[in-house]
Amino acid sequence: MEQQQFKIIIADQSHQDFARIICDEMESSAKARGTGIAKRSPEYIQEKMREGKAVIAFTEDGIWAGFCYIETWSHGEYVANSGLIVSPPFRKSGLAKMIKKKIFGLSRTMYPEAKIFGLTTGLAVMKINSELGYEPVTYSELTQDENFWAGCKSCVNYEILMSKERKNCMCTAMLYDPKDHYEPEETTQDFKKHSKLYERFMRIKQWKLLAPFLKHHVEDNGVPVSKEGNGGGQRKSLFHRFHMFFNF
Repeated sequence: MEQQQFKIIIADQSHQDFARIICDEMESSAKARGTGIAKRSPEYIQEKMREGKAVIAFTEDGIWAGFCYIETWSHGEYVANSGLIVSPPFRKSGLAKMIKKKIFGLSRTMYPEAKIFGLTTGLAVMKINSELGYEPVTYSELTQDENFWAGCKSCVNYEILMSKERKNCMCTAMLYDPKDHYEPEETTQDFKKHSKLYERFMRIKQWKLLAPFLKHHVEDNGVPVSKEGNGGGQRKSLFHRFHMFFNF
């Protein structure tokens, strides 16, 4: 699909009728992936629309295609671009990337001094984030606002999160700090160079986190973890940090 087939705008009260379908699609998508997501009510989504803290996408024919919204934590010190969802017929069209860019730009406009962060279990979202200048970080670098972490209670992986004292979970944390950040060209290059290793470490991380919760023993096929990891390249700092996050 061509980019011009979609119209991505800042949502407002005129879009409130789409809140239910957005929430249903968020929940359905999370179940299909087998991963957790903090549930949001239609009323919550409608509030974000009224506040101008959300973007919504349509086809040229006016069909709903995607959505994302802004949340703030720690008195505006941290911002999260949450609830990214693309309607199934329009996935793999590049729309998710377009929505992320739009909500990122809105976040920078509304909260220019805020640190923008995200939690994701998907390599595709990591790629998009890296193109915006996000870098992988530890959970300790995210907001410690209790209200944020309370939102994880509806996630299927909440027990894992708490067992790790909120220091690790199935998601990978990424952060854009306007006062101290790599340029998008650098983070994009790093992701391209190490994407296969990122994927491998994410799989190993998820297996290790899930293992204690399995009710039966699963034979480990023994995929070795490379201790060389970064390959000795000049851009080893970002990947080295990512590698060090797996402190189980």
